[in-house]
Amino acid sequence: MLHKKWLLLGSFFAMVLLTLDAIPGVGTYINAVKNNQILADTNLRDEEALPVFASTTLNSIEQKKSKQNILLETIMKEAEKRKIPPINAKIDPVWKAIPGYNGLEVDIEETLKLAEHHLTPNKINYVMKEVQPSIQLNDLGPNPIYKGNPKKPMVSFMINVAWGNEYLPSMLDTLRKENVHATFFLDGSWLKKNLEMAKKIQTEGHELSNHAYSHKDMRSITRSKAVEEISKTEDLLKQQLGVKNMLFAPPSGYFNQETVQVASEFSLQTVLWTFDTVDWKNPGSDRILQRLSTSVEPGSLILMHPTTSSKEALQGMISIIKNKGLTIGTVSELLSSKRVAEAGQIAN
Repeated sequence: MLHKKWLLLGSFFAMVLLTLDAIPGVGTYINAVKNNQILADTNLRDEEALPVFASTTLNSIEQKKSKQNILLETIMKEAEKRKIPPINAKIDPVWKAIPGYNGLEVDIEETLKLAEHHLTPNKINYVMKEVQPSIQLNDLGPNPIYKGNPKKPMVSFMINVAWGNEYLPSMLDTLRKENVHATFFLDGSWLKKNLEMAKKIQTEGHELSNHAYSHKDMRSITRSKAVEEISKTEDLLKQQLGVKNMLFAPPSGYFNQETVQVASEFSLQTVLWTFDTVDWKNPGSDRILQRLSTSVEPGSLILMHPTTSSKEALQGMISIIKNKGLTIGTVSELLSSKRVAEAGQIAN
């Protein structure tokens, strides 16, 4: 009879233990006792044992915080080494307005998150973010632009179009094959007569901009005529092609400060060039390539027209530029302060 009672009591306590084990926190404590993580004797009461369990949990949390602090300290030290300050836009005595260039810094919060999740074991992947300069190109006021920032490894083709339709298809084929986008500055009177060709250029992903309306010398015309020359082409770009334009290239590079001011009133930046192919003189492709190979540099704006010389030189020009480790972008891309993406960089 006594034996049966002990069996019943044992079953009862087993059921109690199973019930307690299901309660959050208590189950963890019981397992800790079973594994000798908490030393207890038969007389140890709950109020004595639970503080020991709480102390173990707190120690675990403190260890985790300590590891996180060490990791954060490592990231912050490396962040100082990797920081690249932004470059402000400025007025140069020779090159006039020069765009700024974004800096780089480590995104500490995102880098810490990735490191804690062990994206790459035993390695910290640094997430970088761009920092804009405090002075941007638009802050400089109406000034002509001849080049991009010399720290930006990018150049641009600016193709002024007022004639030479027969060479455009071949040039577009070359640009497409090389996955290069250029900026085409369109004469308004040409655009009005060649809307379908302009749409084809646009469809290929190229940038379309303003080259005045009738190829006048902008230095010798009245202010009202300058307004007319720019506004007529601007209207065509907006109404016929849906272009939101930001650039103006004066015909033949002829301009004065009033020209720049008028363009600015249409929210347009006056753009000239760093390197001139002089293709309208038909120098031949070899001569263009020879000159470009010794002259092209980061920030170069390269002027050309749809001519036989530029058509034949275009493929070689692209090869020379790429072999120098430079990217080719549109004029708007070149003049922006955004950085050119670098290989192996995790960007935010």
